Amino acid sequence: MLEYDMMGSRLRSIGSTIIEYDMMGTRPRRLGAHELGYDKMGSRLRSIGTTTVDYDMAGTRPRRLGPHDLQYEMMGSRLRSIGTTTIDYDMMGSRIQRIGRFNIAYDLIGSRPRTLDSEDETMMSDEEAIQVFLVLALTAQAV
Repeated sequence: MLEYDMMGSRLRSIGSTIIEYDMMGTRPRRLGAHELGYDKMGSRLRSIGTTTVDYDMAGTRPRRLGPHDLQYEMMGSRLRSIGTTTIDYDMMGSRIQRIGRFNIAYDLIGSRPRTLDSEDETMMSDEEAIQVFLVLALTAQAV
């Protein structure tokens, strides 16, 4: 369900949702039918289509995705949920193992999410694709 470019560095799709990049190939500009909007400096994601991304007072950590609050751990370092969608980590707490109903498996080195699957065979909804994209983007920024 996750596909990368030939070099394996850029995420190209989440399920059937294609991710397009800017001319330099460094920053995502579209997630399926949704255009990605960034702040004036071009570094912070501000919207995914009509879904806005709001940040905390310092402007460093997302606190809302559209109508959904983002909940973090007590120390504020790890994202625990987006609305009712929970995010689970491995025993060491360093890698995301589950986003809502989707399990994540990693490559042989263990650093890059390789597959995203679910016991439930229903198609990934647009909202789920947006949430998975945001979680994977935030995880990639933290590295």
